[in-house]
Amino acid sequence: MTYTLIGYARCSTDKQDIAVQQDALLKLGVTADRIYTDKGFTGTNRDRPCHDQALAAVRSGDTLVVPKLDRLARAVPDARAIGDSLAARGVKLQLGASLHDPTDPMGKLFFNILATCKPPLRFNPG
Repeated sequence: MTYTLIGYARCSTDKQDIAVQQDALLKLGVTADRIYTDKGFTGTNRDRPCHDQALAAVRSGDTLVVPKLDRLARAVPDARAIGDSLAARGVKLQLGASLHDPTDPMGKLFFNILATCKPPLRFNPG
């Protein structure tokens, strides 16, 4: 069976250039037609159409690739919820070059660390 890399990139304002994130995803092996981008949407904005499309596109065995965790989620509870959803669906999460597979011990550790973090921890703004 062939598994797919699905990429997601986001920048908070229309003035920011998303090309750097897209280039990073391409270098990580995501094909251009599998990159979903939201431009002008802050991480705290829950209405991110391409974010939702990227999460819907991944299937069991696939990998969701984001340049950095703060592009996927702005706050730890949001990242935890996304991580739990991905793990339950058998989807791997790749942050830059680091692959987190919820079925292997290190991947489980990563997802468990997310699960134990509580607010008000926040990721870097951007």
